[in-house]
Amino acid sequence: MIDYEKELNDEQCRVVLEKDGPLLVIAGAGSGKTRTLTYRVARLIESGNPPERILLATFTNKAARSMMSRVAALMEMDVSRLWGGTFHHLGHRVLRAHAKRLGYENNFLIIDSDDAKQMVNRCIDETVKNDGPKFPRGDVLRGVISFSRNTDEALADVIEDRYPYLMPHLDAILAVTQLYGLEKKRLNVMDFDDLLINWRRLLVEHPDLQSSYAERFLHVLVDEYQDTNVLQSDITDLLASHHRNIMVVGDDAQSIYAFRGANYANIMDFPEKYKECKIYRLEVNYRSTPEILNMANLSILNNERQFKKSLRAIRPKGVLPALVPLRNVQMQANFVVQRIIELIREGYPIQEIAVLYRAHFHSMDLQMEMTRRGIPFTIRSGIRFFEQAHIKDVTAYMRITVNPRDEMAWKRVLCLHHRVGRQTADKLWQWLASQEEPLVAAVGDDFLRKAAQSARPGLAKLQELLKELVVLESRDIGMIIETILTKGYDNYLQATFTDATQRTDDLYQLAVFAAKFASLEDFLQEMVLLANIGEEGETNDKGGEGRVILSTIHQAKGLEWSVVFIPWCAEGMIPLGRALADPEGEEEERRLFYVAITRAKDQLYLCYPTVDYRRGVGYVPVKPSRFIRELTPALSHLRERPYEHWSVDEE
Repeated sequence: MIDYEKELNDEQCRVVLEKDGPLLVIAGAGSGKTRTLTYRVARLIESGNPPERILLATFTNKAARSMMSRVAALMEMDVSRLWGGTFHHLGHRVLRAHAKRLGYENNFLIIDSDDAKQMVNRCIDETVKNDGPKFPRGDVLRGVISFSRNTDEALADVIEDRYPYLMPHLDAILAVTQLYGLEKKRLNVMDFDDLLINWRRLLVEHPDLQSSYAERFLHVLVDEYQDTNVLQSDITDLLASHHRNIMVVGDDAQSIYAFRGANYANIMDFPEKYKECKIYRLEVNYRSTPEILNMANLSILNNERQFKKSLRAIRPKGVLPALVPLRNVQMQANFVVQRIIELIREGYPIQEIAVLYRAHFHSMDLQMEMTRRGIPFTIRSGIRFFEQAHIKDVTAYMRITVNPRDEMAWKRVLCLHHRVGRQTADKLWQWLASQEEPLVAAVGDDFLRKAAQSARPGLAKLQELLKELVVLESRDIGMIIETILTKGYDNYLQATFTDATQRTDDLYQLAVFAAKFASLEDFLQEMVLLANIGEEGETNDKGGEGRVILSTIHQAKGLEWSVVFIPWCAEGMIPLGRALADPEGEEEERRLFYVAITRAKDQLYLCYPTVDYRRGVGYVPVKPSRFIRELTPALSHLRERPYEHWSVDEE
C-alpha cells in the first residue's frame, strides 16, 4: 500500500484520493502535475480497477512512457495493459482493429509529413492547370488542410480568416483536398491527422463501437487538457460517456497553442459540460522563488476568462525580478550578454540560463552579440537567425549586385522563380559566367532565350527586380530588402511556407538592422563573418549542455531554468502587434507572458529598449509592454535599474 499522505502534499493528495466522477484539476506551473497524475493512476489500480480499463492520454510519447514506468515502479507490477500514450498513438491502436468499417484495410500504412506533402503535390499537379506560380505548394496546403481538420472548421472559412491571400485559389484548393482524401483511401494510407479524424468517425458513426469502448474504460485521464483540440475533446467525451469517470488536468493560464488548433474553450467549458464535476487546484509551486511567483500571479490577473488561482512557493526568499530599460536594441543585447557572463562567473551552469522571446527575430541582435563575444548558445526555436532560408534568399539577391560572378548566389536566386529547377539554373549560370558582365547580360533578351518557354515568365520578373536593385545598390540597404520582398518574394513566401507572416516580419526587421551599415558590402561582410564564427563555435552538443538556451516562449513551455531573460518586453513585441487583431489575442499573449515568467527558478530579467529605429520614421520612443504597465501598482515587487547603473553588487 502506498502512503499517499506521506508522498504527496495536501492538494495533490485530495486529487489522488478522490472518488469517481468528473474531475477538473487546474495544475499551476511547477505544481507537480505529472506526479499527481502518476499517483492517481496508481491509486485507481490499487483500488481494483484493471489497468486495461484505464485510459491515460498525453501529448508526448515521453510523458506517457515516464508516467507508465513510474506507475509500474510504484505498484511493483506490469502495467503494460494500461491504455497509455498520445492521442494519435491511442487512435492508431483503435483503428488497427476497426479500419474496415471506414473503408480501409486493417493493415493501412501511416504516412509521415514528407510523404503527405509529396502526395498533395501530386494532387496539385493533377488538379491545378495554369494556376500560376503563386499557387501554394504541398507543404503550405498540408498545413492549411491540417488546421481546418484539427479545429473542425470548414476549409473555406479557415482560408478566409487565416490565409486570405489564398482566396483566389479556393476552388482549386478544395478540389486538391478532395482528391487528396480519395488518394489516401485508394492507397490504403492515413496521415497523422486521420488518426484523430477517423477515430472520432468510428465512435460517432458506429454506436456499437462507441458503446463498447465507453463501457470498457472505467476511467479516462487526460494530461495538458488546455492544449486539446475539438477532435480530442470529442473523443474523450465519447469514451467517458458511460461511466463519466473523466479526470482532465491542465492550466488554463498556459493555454498558448491556438495557432496549432488548440481550443481554449475545452478547459474553460468543462464544468458546464460536466455539471457534477469537482474542481481542484494545485497551487503549491516547487520551482520558483516567492518573488517570481508573486509577479506571475500579478501578470495574469487582467485576463477576464480564467480559473483564478494563486501560486505559492515552498522555496525561501530570493532576489526580486529585475525590470531593465535600456537605451536601444544594441544596449539590450549588450546587457543580456554581459549579465550572462557575470552569472557564469558567479557559478551558474551555462545551460541553466535561458533567453525567451515572443518572435524569432527578437533574438537577432542577441545572436550577433553572443557570437561576437564567444558565448556558446543553442536555439530551441529553430536555426540561427542568419542561417534561415528566407534570410539567405534575400541576401543572395544582394550578393549578386555586389559580385555578379557569385555562382552560389545566382543559382539560389534562379531556383526561387517559377519553373526554374536545378538543371535550368546550372544551364543559365554557365551562360552568365561566360559573359563579360553577367548582371547586364541577365537583364537582356538573350538570357530569357536560354530557358524553356515555361520558365520565361518567372525569369522576366527576376529581370524587372534586378533592374531596380542595380539602381538601389548605393542607396539605403533597408530599401533594397523591402524591394526584394515587395517585388515578388512575398508571394514566394506565401506559396512556400505556412509561417509566411513570421518570415516577412523577420525580413522587415532585417531591413531595420541593415540600415546601420554604411554600404551593402559592409553588411554582407558582417553576415559572412557571423556565419563563419557560428560554424567554428559549433559543437556536437545537441541537447544544450554547455550552452545558453535561446528559445521562443512557445518552445519553452514545460521547461525551466535557474535564470531567465525576457527581452523586448515592449508594446508591439509582447503582446505582438499582429496577435491583437484576434479578439482573444490579448489574453493569449498575456498567457504567453505568464508562461515565460514561470520558467524562471531563481532570477528573472525583463528588458526593453526605450528607443527603437523604424524605417521611414527614424528613432522613436518605445513604450514598455502593457503587461509591464499592468504591474505598475505593484512595482515594489520589481527592481528597476537602467543599464548604466546596473551593478552586480546591488543584488
